[in-house]
Amino acid sequence: MTTMPPRPLPAAADMFNDLEPDAPIGWRDSVPGVLVAIAATMAAGYMSDHYGAPLTLMALLIGLALNFLGADARLAPGLGFTSRTLLRWGIVLVGARITFGQMVDLGPVAFASVVMILGVTLIAGVVAARMLGFGAAFGTLAGGAVAICGASAAMALATTLGERRVNQAQLALVLVGISAMSSLAMFLYPLLAHQFGFRDAQAGFLLGASIHDVAQALGAGYSFSAPAGEVATIVKLTRVALLAPVMAAVSAFFPADGTRKGRVPALPWFVIGFFVLAGVNSTGFIPAIVSHGAQTLATALLACAVTATGMRAPMSALLGSGPRPLLVIMIATVAALLLSLAAAWLVI
Repeated sequence: MTTMPPRPLPAAADMFNDLEPDAPIGWRDSVPGVLVAIAATMAAGYMSDHYGAPLTLMALLIGLALNFLGADARLAPGLGFTSRTLLRWGIVLVGARITFGQMVDLGPVAFASVVMILGVTLIAGVVAARMLGFGAAFGTLAGGAVAICGASAAMALATTLGERRVNQAQLALVLVGISAMSSLAMFLYPLLAHQFGFRDAQAGFLLGASIHDVAQALGAGYSFSAPAGEVATIVKLTRVALLAPVMAAVSAFFPADGTRKGRVPALPWFVIGFFVLAGVNSTGFIPAIVSHGAQTLATALLACAVTATGMRAPMSALLGSGPRPLLVIMIATVAALLLSLAAAWLVI
């Protein structure tokens, strides 16, 4: 009886599947890895529902706990497919969360304040990253995640930047830091709004403009009051809507290989899809049940991509990075909070 030779582990040069575009794989090769990622994400969903923890955090922790599976060559194609292709479709479906009318309802002054806070927070992340010895790409990832919509923005920006600029270990660290700080902000920021004696509109703007993830921002807003929750929802979804322009700008500043810097490249298809779905959703043509289903599917796809990212992250790089990456996120978080406080106090 003959035995099959063991499958070789992925080559070191293909640690982040950078060589995969030159060596396309069949869909059957992706099935095992995709099924493992789905099963792990379902377990994360159960833990999130059972313990009331953020789904993104549970997905990342379970993915990291199963990190040893990332070295299995049989699972590598499926995990790569999940962390890239399924992620991009999830980004497209995020467009079902927002309408352009929500930005109009915010008003020109408040909208300009949101854009200013987003831009300065992103720049603060880049400056902090450069001061701490990281590149501008990592600063864009961390600052953009804080400025826009937390883990969803981190995954979208990482896809736009590419794994040659931001590796899986750095992305995993950003996801951990964003989840922890967003959960902490959900509890502390409403207390801060009470301490300042903010009105409902001021509190809603503060919470919607400064808290990282959508669920935590809305939860904090409604914990203050129902009117504050409504304002926080509009402000937060406006930040989500600005994800696509930011990704377009990132594509221009960090062009793909072979594209001259300064020349505006073609927008990635998932950015165009985001715009199109948001535009269609703005017309009111999509029934509410379909829009809700698209949002649910987007959440599931993004959670599955986060799980696969945790499995693929090189643990040696993750454990050896130290606290400096988290400091970048913290500096951007403080910048967003201070700017949001000032805008709520002076403008709203």
